Amino acid sequence: MTAASAYTFIRYSEADGVARITLHRPDKLNAFSDVMFGEMRDAMDRVEAAAADGAVRVLVITGAGRGFCAGADLAAIDPATLGDVDLGMVLERDYNPMVLRLQKLPVPVLCAVNGVAAGAGASLALAGDITVAARSANFVLAFARIGLVPDAGATFLLPRRIGRARAAGLAMLGEKIDATTAERWGLIWQCVDDADFATTIDALAARLACAPTKALIATRALLNCAETSSLADQVAAERAMQAQAGRGADFREGVTAFREKRPAVFRGR
Repeated sequence: MTAASAYTFIRYSEADGVARITLHRPDKLNAFSDVMFGEMRDAMDRVEAAAADGAVRVLVITGAGRGFCAGADLAAIDPATLGDVDLGMVLERDYNPMVLRLQKLPVPVLCAVNGVAAGAGASLALAGDITVAARSANFVLAFARIGLVPDAGATFLLPRRIGRARAAGLAMLGEKIDATTAERWGLIWQCVDDADFATTIDALAARLACAPTKALIATRALLNCAETSSLADQVAAERAMQAQAGRGADFREGVTAFREKRPAVFRGR
């Protein structure tokens, strides 16, 4: 792994069970670049290694400056290559592995949307387990504005969160919605006043870092398969996951703490 201090377009830190990745191209609203993708891959390697040691129990992803992520860096595209580049291969190489990997990390992922989340940046914001946005933030699927289709998982994530009608409107019209609307529609978990955003994210990250990590990851897996499962298949999946959780140390601690009338001290085991 590359030393975290050597990253150019992200910032990475670990403290008190919380890993943080901050997209750091503020002059470009944190638009993706090839270098950023490489650094994201390396940072997720770091999260997985720290999670295996129990040093990290939650990952927070946010952006520097006034943007969360503006998606692809359109200014970096060579006009001479328009129409010749296989964008599908770009997705397969960079965007899709990032989104899929986030959903497989062994710790919950909290996306802290501090500003605009556009295009694939909106997809990234929705790929976390819990998404919280500052009130000044906004979301826009800008793909149709440049003759493209939503990508990086947007067509999967959007209708499952807000329904097909709203998803189609956002995707086909490319209209911007603010964080208040995003919360009301169920696109995100919570919209927070800008003045309270940082402390809210810190408190939520700390709470997740003390939660029963394996149970949360199992919950993610159940939620992910629920849309395509029959009721019979889903209750069978719940049975399997619950049997596994019931053998865990965190379950024993949770029940013991309940009986002793004290807060549980989960270890993510």
